[in-house]
Amino acid sequence: MIPEKYLSELIHMAKRLGASDAGIILSADIEINADLAALCNGDHPCSNYGLSSSCPPHVPGPSRFLQWKNSSKYSIVVRIDVPSVVMFSDERHEVMQLLHEIVAGIELKAVEMGYNGSKAFAGGSCKEIFCREHAVCQVISKHGKCRNPMYARPSMSGFGINVAKLMQSAGWPVKKQILEDKSDTQSMTWVAGLILLDSL
Repeated sequence: MIPEKYLSELIHMAKRLGASDAGIILSADIEINADLAALCNGDHPCSNYGLSSSCPPHVPGPSRFLQWKNSSKYSIVVRIDVPSVVMFSDERHEVMQLLHEIVAGIELKAVEMGYNGSKAFAGGSCKEIFCREHAVCQVISKHGKCRNPMYARPSMSGFGINVAKLMQSAGWPVKKQILEDKSDTQSMTWVAGLILLDSL
């Protein structure tokens, strides 16, 4: 059992690092759908498919996540609220980088607390976020180690994590705003991340 003070400390840390909000959920409530993971490499594959070690086909997918989930009692969900227009600009890279840094920071803190099996997941491809100026991922090309091991974390999509249900479990609004006018600075959206807490 994770002491309540540790959970509170991790929540406060997430907010200090830049999360708009953070919440504790039961890991059992995380919904996994293999069809969602298949969208990464289905009929309309993601443009980042195969480009990094943290995206399909280089991640173990839903079946492995289910194993991790089953050995975890609590998880932390983090959210960053951001103007929709930002996600249609180059500024989105900074937002996604911050998301990775937050979940990685929480993961490392949880490990420091003794929860050595804790694992963080974010959104987006780490290749696009951290290494878009490099031709290839060093891990995939076998030319070296990850350039950003402290911050780059796997994408939730490749594990089939239902992010809408994740938000629901945290008690947050699920619907994202669809930006119709790219000059609309009032419309807001969000990006989210997850940290599975595990002492194994």
